[in-house]
Amino acid sequence: MAGSLIQVETNTVTGTPATVTLTGINSNDSYMVAFNNVTPSSGGAELMARVTVGGSADSSSEYDNAYKFFRADGAFGTGAIVNGTVMDFKPQQVSAGRSANGVLNLFNFNNSSEFSYITTEASFFWNGSNGFSGVIGGVVQTEAQACDGIQFLLSGSATFATGTFTLYKIQS
Repeated sequence: MAGSLIQVETNTVTGTPATVTLTGINSNDSYMVAFNNVTPSSGGAELMARVTVGGSADSSSEYDNAYKFFRADGAFGTGAIVNGTVMDFKPQQVSAGRSANGVLNLFNFNNSSEFSYITTEASFFWNGSNGFSGVIGGVVQTEAQACDGIQFLLSGSATFATGTFTLYKIQS
């Protein structure tokens, strides 16, 4: 039988916060984060994330990202970032009035002797001739440490206008 999803924490954006944090990872189970209707308060911004340790975001240069992106108005592409300071959904931007939606699967987060792994699946509606794109990929946070959550942020000085972020435990 497949595992059950148990909601750990949810955060619906109110006001215009610069970050949205979900914590509560406290076991060696896999976890999942779903986010929907994520928009910035103005302009365009890239959606990014960081793991949290003790409730605080880890901004060390230990994020290795690889992704494949799909655009409705152009060619597909691939990319990679080594030793970044964030998990980046590059090159996808979301603009004011447009939204991002996605699912992240989190592995080894509570294990202090293993790297944390994240798989990503997201879609973005943005300004463009056929303003839709998607991205799939993965991230390794190459620091053996126990992580208790994830923090979302936007590039530049952008703040969140809307969005709902929910952390689930996948219990087998």
